[in-house]
Amino acid sequence: MPELYIGLMSGTSLDGIDAALVDFQDNETHLVEFEYLPYSDEIQSTIQKISKPESLISLKEYGAMDAQLGSLFAKAVNALLAKAAIPTSSVKAIGSHGQTIYHAPDIRFPFSLQIGDPNIIAETTGITTVADFRRRDIAAKGQGAPLVPAFHQAVFQHPNEHRCIVNIGGIANITVLPRNQSAEVIGFDTGPGNTLMDLWIKLHRNLPYDKNGAWGKTGKIDHDLVTLLKQDAYFNAAPPKSTGKEYFSLPWIYQYFDAFSYKAEDVQASLCFLTAITICDAVKKHAPATERILICGGGIHNDYLLELIQQNIDCPVESAERYGIHPDHVEAVAFAWLARQTMNNLPGNLKEVTGALDSVILGGIYQVNKKGGSPVAR
Repeated sequence: MPELYIGLMSGTSLDGIDAALVDFQDNETHLVEFEYLPYSDEIQSTIQKISKPESLISLKEYGAMDAQLGSLFAKAVNALLAKAAIPTSSVKAIGSHGQTIYHAPDIRFPFSLQIGDPNIIAETTGITTVADFRRRDIAAKGQGAPLVPAFHQAVFQHPNEHRCIVNIGGIANITVLPRNQSAEVIGFDTGPGNTLMDLWIKLHRNLPYDKNGAWGKTGKIDHDLVTLLKQDAYFNAAPPKSTGKEYFSLPWIYQYFDAFSYKAEDVQASLCFLTAITICDAVKKHAPATERILICGGGIHNDYLLELIQQNIDCPVESAERYGIHPDHVEAVAFAWLARQTMNNLPGNLKEVTGALDSVILGGIYQVNKKGGSPVAR
């Protein structure tokens, strides 16, 4: 019998919601169907406003966005099930990452906040929903991120090859998968992924992202500038570590140099190289035996970024799609897997990755009563 779960993911790029219907029958991971629901410009703008460090917002505005996103996540689920012609009663649970508003694991009272009300998701879809994954790991003295390495280990580790999984979203993170399946898996955020490039092109060309890295490629990399940016303490900090767009932001750039005294395209090229070289540096330092890099996340579509990574690493750099999962789908599938872990009373974090004191069961379960169910209306 199929063992169906749904994973919901919206990352720091704020482009929209990824929804994956996944079958874990016989402990295999099979993507049944995928749906993408883009955010409107208005929603993107509001999330950006709420997410800004030191942002002054009303509780009414915050609560309304939490509820609205919950409704949108539910809408994505219903669209996914209609597309797959699968009844709600066939799905064991939804794993919803939610939309990160603020990630602060290193302050006196650490926290990570995601919104997208799971009560609304459960009530609207009729499917038990697991959400709020990160805070239990933080309660166990971990970073709350990255959480996907446990999933990477489950689906991408290979007994004959040292692999490194590189996920490039707004923030980039790596998972080091040794051949020895009993060896410790490590993983951490390397620094900016797409976020600085996205912010810079939005500022100068009013575009949400640099398609294929085409604009950045017209610029000239300023290596002295990159060296200056790499002096930031985050890059040399030892793992476990995690970060977010709260840290790597336009003000972060401005504190290091007068960005407007350079050609805008040269800054874009340099920011692209910063992402590439900090990923490569992390691999060389923490995973020198790596024989293959698998790329997932939105950064896979930046041809210039991938070109720079390959130029600065001595092993093949390939898409995760060649190894079973499309790079755009990996994180949504991961949160379906994490929901399954929780529903089966199994831990979802790797304490070696997050720095938690123990492996813990992640998230809160928002239960519904199963009363049969029919296919979702088309």
